[in-house]
Amino acid sequence: MNAAADGLGRLSINQKTIRQWSLPELVEGCARAGVPGVGLWRGPVREYGVEAAERLVRAAGLMVTSLCRGGFLTASDPAERARALADNRAAIEEAATLGTDTLVLVSGGLPAGSRDLRGARERVADALGELGPYAARLGVRLAIEPLHPMYAADRCVVSTLAQALDLAERYPSDRVGVVVDTYHLWWDDAVARQIARAGAGLRIAAFQVADWVTPLPEGVLLGRGQLGDGSVDLRWFREQVAAAGYDGPVEVEIFNPALWARDGAEVLAEIAERYRAHVL
Repeated sequence: MNAAADGLGRLSINQKTIRQWSLPELVEGCARAGVPGVGLWRGPVREYGVEAAERLVRAAGLMVTSLCRGGFLTASDPAERARALADNRAAIEEAATLGTDTLVLVSGGLPAGSRDLRGARERVADALGELGPYAARLGVRLAIEPLHPMYAADRCVVSTLAQALDLAERYPSDRVGVVVDTYHLWWDDAVARQIARAGAGLRIAAFQVADWVTPLPEGVLLGRGQLGDGSVDLRWFREQVAAAGYDGPVEVEIFNPALWARDGAEVLAEIAERYRAHVL
């Protein structure tokens, strides 16, 4: 049975979800299971070699659905800001080499000693203006990912889809889009309206799924749950992004040590089963 007939035609596995696998193991495992997409991370890709990674994925008949991550653009110090912009240009080039049009951006937290959320977001907006034209020339779209508010101080000053869209809409939709991630957005009672807004503006660059379980097993960062284990209505989210016009990959991104301790093939098979049961 092919992936489309099996319900897996849009499924993508983020590299961190099965972190115990090397990149070749991930590619081989997904190809064998009929999963057509992988979301990659810069660190392991650079270790393997960006061009070599592109050849590996392409030879297996898979697609790279996103590259994580760029961003961390809130620094107020000029030297730090220049380094961040240079790193993001490198990330854009890596995404282009890998053949993905989506570079996920995590905006960054507050600079040390700062309480100025609005100023930090403005620096993100300014950076998008600087990076957007370069990304567009290479066929890459910058995808702003809002993170749960508990990350606002140290990791991401963009906490809601509305905030992400307020930034993205300053620029053309083919340059800057947004990520809809169920783990980060499930709590927001305005999210349906904001997903519709994102769809109307052609801003949905990526759709990622994970569940929210309690108590959080390893704190917020490593607390993402397996599909169906928690509080998120995953199918509702999939229906909302579909109604907004999104028909791209559905990327499973779960950071969870309990999954990392298990056999990778077993985890992948369970994800496929849970995806059919709770997302489709």
